[in-house]
Order: sequence, then C-alpha cells, then structure tokens
Amino acid sequence: MDEKNNVTKSHKVLLANRKNGAFSGVVDVLSFDVAEILLETELGMLLIKGHDLHVNRLSLEKGEIDIEGRIDSLTYSEPKNVTKQTESLLGRLFK
Repeated sequence: MDEKNNVTKSHKVLLANRKNGAFSGVVDVLSFDVAEILLETELGMLLIKGHDLHVNRLSLEKGEIDIEGRIDSLTYSEPKNVTKQTESLLGRLFK
C-alpha cells in the first residue's frame, strides 16, 4: 500500500441515529434535494438517499458538510469511475 496516497486523501463519515450526518473530505456538492444529495469526496462519489434531507452547514474550504433528515442509504462509487457514474446519476436525476 502506498502511504503517500493515504496521507493526501481523507474522508470521514459520522452518522448519528440515521438523522444527523457529518462528512469530511468533501470536494464538491454536485446536487441536492430533499431525497438525494450527491457529493464528490476525496475518495470518490457519495450518494446519500433519504427523506426530508437538509444541508445545515457546508464549508468547501474545510471540505466539510453537515446534513439532517432521515438517511436511508449511503452509496459510494470508485474514484476511477467518477465521470461515468456522475453522468449516469445526473442523467437519471433529470429525466
């Protein structure tokens, strides 16, 4: 394992009672609504699905986001598939 890659890339998820989530290592927020939030993280794409989702705090300078609502699922994609997966997800969201 290459230690250089582990030092530069970091991503952390703290989920409390499926209602509050704190995420670090966030590069960008690609889309969000009350049912889905799509994040680009240091380690790939993260799709958060749930109900009544809200972004409470966003700091792209620090790479942090806090969300609340009922969180049903967290789905990651591999970093090497980011472009294809993003187009596919966004294509499905806007149909």
